[in-house]
Amino acid sequence: MRVLHGLEEARAFAAARTSITSQEIPEELAKAVLLRSQAVWGSPLTVPESVRRIIEDIRKGGDAALRDLTEHIDGIRFADLEVPKKALAQAAESIPTDLRAALELAAQRVAKFAEVSLPKTWHDPNTGLGELIVPLERVGLYAPGGTAAYPSTVIMSAVTARTAGVQEVIVCSPAHDGVNASAVVLAAAHIAGVDRVFRIGGAQAIAAMAFGTESVPKVDKICGPGNIFVALAKQQLFGQVGIDGVFGPTETVVVADDSADPALCAADLLAQAEHDVLASAVLITPSEALVSRVGDELVKQLMTLERRDIALASLNNHGAMILVGNLAEALDVSNLIAPEHLCLMVKQPRRWVKRVRHAGGLFLGEHSAEVMGDYVAGPSHTIPTHGTARFASYLGVDQFIKRIPVIALKPDVARRLAPAAAIIARAEGFTGHARAADLRAAPKE
Repeated sequence: MRVLHGLEEARAFAAARTSITSQEIPEELAKAVLLRSQAVWGSPLTVPESVRRIIEDIRKGGDAALRDLTEHIDGIRFADLEVPKKALAQAAESIPTDLRAALELAAQRVAKFAEVSLPKTWHDPNTGLGELIVPLERVGLYAPGGTAAYPSTVIMSAVTARTAGVQEVIVCSPAHDGVNASAVVLAAAHIAGVDRVFRIGGAQAIAAMAFGTESVPKVDKICGPGNIFVALAKQQLFGQVGIDGVFGPTETVVVADDSADPALCAADLLAQAEHDVLASAVLITPSEALVSRVGDELVKQLMTLERRDIALASLNNHGAMILVGNLAEALDVSNLIAPEHLCLMVKQPRRWVKRVRHAGGLFLGEHSAEVMGDYVAGPSHTIPTHGTARFASYLGVDQFIKRIPVIALKPDVARRLAPAAAIIARAEGFTGHARAADLRAAPKE
């Protein structure tokens, strides 16, 4: 894990970061896609070109294209693309009791947090202005099923959507065993109150939810993380359907001072690094001694990690320990990175909150570990990555509602405002607009 010194090296590190859709495709994956696309479509295509072709095939071919692509890509052909409803309840009964209890606890906490943060319809009779808060009708959630299953993603997304008032929630997740999505994902869907689950994955699942097929209903918005194919499909379909965001590999920044426990710092960094070889785990500190101690802890804890090869590749290629002059500089560097997760492992974490400008989620103190946010704290763990925290927010209830402004002006207010409206309209060359305003300016006889 590289060690960087000072603001100049830190700025260079932050500037070198790229978005998920602009990252260089690994050579092995690029070659595999060229070969697979040649077999499927008769011509070698790049990853973005393959995604574009998949989207077009689904748009034109519906279920037939879904079955064909699932067979070509995943080696499975389904007669029925939907998981039977009873399979969800059966899965919930089949998983270990303690796991089910943990998922139910997570669902309860997510619902309570969402309820508190849900905006309300309002109207001010004095001004005649207000907002109508309307939930989306149907939302599609994507649950990855590649190197790991993510029941927590289903809980976080589906429970938040339900609490926001979404009428129908569907989930797409690739077949885990050649038949269905993993049992724990199906169990989470049952606990979260998901209406329907489809055993399809990748770009074809995103396209199916965007356009609708004979089996998969068209949704108003698609939410959830995924691999490069899912990310590119979401990017290419933006505008056709609502998109929560384009998410890349997970990332965390730990800002720590000399009071921080090096074992906890290392554990939190490894918790992110084990996700993906492209994950980014960064420690920023003014303490040179802490850098050394955390380095020792990383070596020790890596030895007991089941996914140590993944974590080691992540730390070596995308991780860093950045030594700065003080905590103020540490927060400046963090703001440059705009991380998905920002953990403040310092003596008085609340003192530094006002300096935080860009972070997907903020975790204060050693007890508020990012892993708690992943599973049971309450807020959704779907959070903007790769610097998009500069302008984007986590997957909260706001993602599942529409805000409709309401204007109900009293006659005297309309007469007072109409002349100004007419003046602006004429300045823009719209005499029809001006006339409509003028008619409101004069009192009716």
